[in-house]
Amino acid sequence: MKLYCLSGHPTLPCNVLKFKSTTIMLDCGLDTTSVLQFLPLPLVHSPRLSKLPGWVSKDGTINLEKELKECAGRVFVDSQPEFCLPEKELLDLSTIDVILISNYHCMMALPYITEHTGFTGTVYATEPTLQIGRLLMEELVNFMERVPKAQSATCWKYKEIQRLLPGPLKDAVEVSTWKRCYSIQDVNSALSKVQLVGYSQKVELFGAVQVTPLSSGYSLGSSNWIIQSHYEKVSYVSGSSLLTTHPQPMDQSSLKNSDVLILTGLTQMPTANPDGMLGDFCSNLAMTIRAGGNVLVPCYSSGVIYDLLECLYQFIENANLGSTPFYFISPVANSSLEFSQIFAEWLCHNKQSKVYLPEPPFPHAELIQTNKLKHYPSIHGDFSSEFRQPCVVFTGHPSLRFGDVVHFMELWGKSTLNTIIFTEPDFSYLDALAPYQPLAMKCVYCPIDTRLNFHQVSKLLKEVQPLHVVCPEQYTQPPPAQSHRSDLMLELQPPPMPYRRCSVLGLPFRRRWERIQLLPELAKSLVPSEIKPGISVATVSAVLQSKDNKHTLQPVPKPPPLPPSKKRKRVVEEPPEVLAPKPLLSGAVPLEAFLAMLHKHGITEVKVEETADGHILHLQAEDTLIQLEDDGTHIVCDDNEPLRTALRDLVLRFLMKF
Repeated sequence: MKLYCLSGHPTLPCNVLKFKSTTIMLDCGLDTTSVLQFLPLPLVHSPRLSKLPGWVSKDGTINLEKELKECAGRVFVDSQPEFCLPEKELLDLSTIDVILISNYHCMMALPYITEHTGFTGTVYATEPTLQIGRLLMEELVNFMERVPKAQSATCWKYKEIQRLLPGPLKDAVEVSTWKRCYSIQDVNSALSKVQLVGYSQKVELFGAVQVTPLSSGYSLGSSNWIIQSHYEKVSYVSGSSLLTTHPQPMDQSSLKNSDVLILTGLTQMPTANPDGMLGDFCSNLAMTIRAGGNVLVPCYSSGVIYDLLECLYQFIENANLGSTPFYFISPVANSSLEFSQIFAEWLCHNKQSKVYLPEPPFPHAELIQTNKLKHYPSIHGDFSSEFRQPCVVFTGHPSLRFGDVVHFMELWGKSTLNTIIFTEPDFSYLDALAPYQPLAMKCVYCPIDTRLNFHQVSKLLKEVQPLHVVCPEQYTQPPPAQSHRSDLMLELQPPPMPYRRCSVLGLPFRRRWERIQLLPELAKSLVPSEIKPGISVATVSAVLQSKDNKHTLQPVPKPPPLPPSKKRKRVVEEPPEVLAPKPLLSGAVPLEAFLAMLHKHGITEVKVEETADGHILHLQAEDTLIQLEDDGTHIVCDDNEPLRTALRDLVLRFLMKF
């Protein structure tokens, strides 16, 4: 059993498990942190960005003025943003049988994997994962396609040039494999390969293994996966949460008795308490609005935004912010808000019960009805005529490199009254703000990450007790910025097996057993013999048939009757006789009792020698050896068949036949 690791990002995993002749991809996360190396894509022409100076090396030998621009001491690529894909060269992607998706953030690389690689398998995901994943992909394509860039920067990627560039461009990894965004055709084609599954639904893969999604408690439809055969069990835990938020709670009990547990997607903010961050978010928002400023919240169009809106719903009235407009701007804003209300069976019990009242499970429905929350596909059209300040704007993309957020950064960045509040943990806020410096607006960092922290995961592993744990190497050491914090790492016995991008792990257990079915007519012919009280044994002579990874014992076919011969024969040819199998022997020959038996039968001169496997008896008068071992008895005598037969019969008296 092998695990191939195609992604180095611990919360955007992509691994391939080879298990019992099946090849299973576990998630296909897209590492979007690479876009931080690029200049933002403004929706309207930006004089500031267009006047940035090009980069030339200090000695003047390298001139990349057309590809690289300098801003506040940092160098950025002036081109369409590109993404760091999962590793494609480690194994042949066309051999992948199935892809299991754990949540909608971990499927953004799906079109790169399923299209143009020869992939012919099936993708399994829950319905909310598919539908919200589709929204996020469509939004990403929309952001890129509405601001096309003519030029494509490639020279800076050459290794001999890249190593001479200033950091962090110099340290960017795998830049030669970075790719532009896929098309909407690729998205539709990739998602057409998805087969929907529900929690605890067992799916057979080629008769070899069974996969089952379990609720992970992180987002709508998010799953952990159990991959098991009759005698082995692998659990895949990715992006799980024990906090009480809007999704169904995490199913922990089904993870017990795992041979291997693959652990990914822990919190990226182990020191930040989500409840405390929500409180900071609300207080900073209120402070800015009261001072007459605007608040910008760069966020994804699904996920934490539902919790933010719910928190604000309760906070607005108490803080006298009832007249402040809240705007949610995204090409998929309307679909996202509606989807969250219709996936009732995937919500926590509290929200499910509201559906039967009937009430909308999320309070943002009421915010929309009372015109406190308005949503728009973009800043153009209705929004520009209805826009009034001061206000709160939720929009994407959290990287600040594309989407409507770029326009608001240019619009509000020069005023100290305005505030940008970062709630998504995927990007370093300092790197995100770098191309907008110098910046006057206030910046508040309130990352809300509800995934498992190290304390919670240690407690979980003590309860489910897997034999082996596999995890990204980042989890086996403290964060580089806090090297003294040994509590921010996994400390287990035995130690977890770490992986990194492009590593191949041999998982530490071997398959030892296989289940075989007996056909009823064969079972009927068995004659059990009791060898111990309550234990019976029967011999089986049968034909083993293996088909679709299922093994069946069938009765031995009888030889076919011979066709009638034209020539008359006196002797009728009988079919060859099927000999009954010799009886099997079990038990052990006790030394003292056997010596007494020999003595009784007149064999008195016996020399006993102890060996590693048992004893050797030398019958001196008869010049014969008897080897008594655990798994057999050998009688060695020259040309004395009556003696050999007599000794054999004495040995058989101590053994059981069946």
